[in-house]
Amino acid sequence: RNIIDNTGYGLKVQGAPKKERDAAALKALAMVGLEAYAQNAVGELSGGMQQRVGLARALCSDPPILLMDEAFSALDPLIRRQMQDELMIIQERLHKTILFITHDLNEALRIGNRVCILRDGYVVQIGTPEEILTEPANSYVAEFTQDVDQGRVIDVVNVMQDAVVIEASDTLASAVDRLGERGGGFVVDDAGRPTGMLAVADAGSALAHGTSLLADVLRADFATTTATARLNEVYAAAGLGFPIAVLDDAGCLIGELEPREIMEEMGRVEQLIDGFEREVFL
Repeated sequence: RNIIDNTGYGLKVQGAPKKERDAAALKALAMVGLEAYAQNAVGELSGGMQQRVGLARALCSDPPILLMDEAFSALDPLIRRQMQDELMIIQERLHKTILFITHDLNEALRIGNRVCILRDGYVVQIGTPEEILTEPANSYVAEFTQDVDQGRVIDVVNVMQDAVVIEASDTLASAVDRLGERGGGFVVDDAGRPTGMLAVADAGSALAHGTSLLADVLRADFATTTATARLNEVYAAAGLGFPIAVLDDAGCLIGELEPREIMEEMGRVEQLIDGFEREVFL
């Protein structure tokens, strides 16, 4: 059986005519990048490509719900990640309900909109990936999430603060007063888009040297991000030590993220396990 027949097998069982199932199979194969291999034998493909055929076969009959049980567990890490990426792209396009079963929590948190954690056949917690990580229901969930890369799960919106907006006409001293306890602030244009950033460290050094003009201290090369970005996407920018501007789709300033707050949130999550009595899990 060649790949196009393998892909359309579900429709064949349903009694669909060959022309119809071949058209549906080609469409499904195109989604996973295998349309050119439609006439090849399945045995001629690599393990990762065969996994794509399985995904195409599931999509071909257009079911309302897809059940994927350890679908990527046998793949090497690189191909596994590529398959996860492809699944998320297909999901964005088709909006299918997918029940994905895995023992890899990092995989579940990466691809899932909602995650259900089971223990001995019972539901322990259901929530978004971020809720599972930052609000564990009990010690089992807290222990289960200990080795998760928090930065790949936590969104900027849950850590960012209101931004301090500085008037371009401010003196340097008055601008510093506006900052309060924040590490920096931003000058914005009439549309609300940031045009310059004042870092409190720069301001302190400038004032010590007698500078009073705000424009002389503003940085134009400040980092930006979005509220929906994950924390790991701003690690490099945070490493510079300066506030990061959080922008909306129009480029307008909606908040600010400081490196220390990233570390504080990740430290808080890391210590959640201490709030539970430790158990021995068998």
